[in-house]
Amino acid sequence: MNSEKKIFGLSRNIFSLGLVSFFTDVSSEMIYPLLPIFLTSVLGMGATFVGLVEGVAEATASLLKLLSGWLSDRWGKRKSLVVFGYTLSTLIRPLVAAATAGWHVLLIRFLDRVGKGIRTSPRDALIADSSIAGEQGKAFGFQRAMDHAGAVVGPLIAFFLLTFITQQYRLIFWLAFIPGMAALVTLIRGVSEKKSRSFGPPLSKVHLTFRPFDRRFKVFLLIVILFTLGNSSDAFLLLKAKDAGIPVSLIPILWVVLHISKSLSATPGGILSDRLGRKDVIIAGWLLYSAVYWAFAWAETPGMIWLLFAIYGLFYGLTEGGERALVADLVQPHLRGTAYGLYNFSIGISTLPASLLMGLLWEKVSPKAAFGFGATLALLAAILLWLALKKTGNR
Repeated sequence: MNSEKKIFGLSRNIFSLGLVSFFTDVSSEMIYPLLPIFLTSVLGMGATFVGLVEGVAEATASLLKLLSGWLSDRWGKRKSLVVFGYTLSTLIRPLVAAATAGWHVLLIRFLDRVGKGIRTSPRDALIADSSIAGEQGKAFGFQRAMDHAGAVVGPLIAFFLLTFITQQYRLIFWLAFIPGMAALVTLIRGVSEKKSRSFGPPLSKVHLTFRPFDRRFKVFLLIVILFTLGNSSDAFLLLKAKDAGIPVSLIPILWVVLHISKSLSATPGGILSDRLGRKDVIIAGWLLYSAVYWAFAWAETPGMIWLLFAIYGLFYGLTEGGERALVADLVQPHLRGTAYGLYNFSIGISTLPASLLMGLLWEKVSPKAAFGFGATLALLAAILLWLALKKTGNR
């Protein structure tokens, strides 16, 4: 690894996977910021259906994240699963342009997330396999930074098209196919397989079970599940922005502000987790999430919404790289695919009840109650992780 040629201080695999994430998010984020509005304004769906679309898609995909991570360990190969997953999403995602009913969007979003489910855990394991010990936070932080950078460019393209070219959402959705193809070309040409099985049982003995894993990893997963139950789809933040008076034409720009914040903080956040310890940085991120959600509950002006979106992005920077690097810290290399499958499954399977609860509280009680629920669970998760940290150490 040390003799491998570096690109901006990163291995070729990590740099290329960052580019893949960039182009993929350009494609998906040309669509995603407009999707809640498309569902509610064009197709006539309600907030609960928005939560259902996001929750069902992510929860179902989470099953495939679990399976694909385990398969990548059992086969000793990651790239083929990564390529298949990105290909499926790239081909399916733009078909939302042809949707004429809510269930069409539900099906397309589901298939898009199936692709994500197949690729995510093997990709995360491949990043861990390709990174230097002690720099895994930096590697994951870079991947997340590029992912969010794509989420800056995608909405900017959507804003430009909406403002100067067309008011037709469907045309924008079709054009999202182009950056998706750029991601596939980069993946196929720039990423190579890495051998991670320096030790461990034979391939046929890699089973999908919790038993080989350290107690610290299991406790971490339980706390992540609790946090995720209060971490519903960001689609609700977009609905909040619209209700606070931000014009629909500016929604993509608001999404850009969020992802600029995510992108700028992701790599520093990953490096902080390398230097200060994973759990302390994750706790800081969860506490920030709780504070921002409480603020969203009471925010009523466009100016406050813009500010909160910028601050909210820091939560991602503090947690995304650190959480993924912590998984690598807590498990043996030959089990990384399965571990990332369990980690991603834990998050995904919690997303359905989280999004449904958010939608139901939003409609049946109030948006304030919905945001307050998420803030409370985040605070409780941070406290529990701090207690676990006291017993198990910071790494």
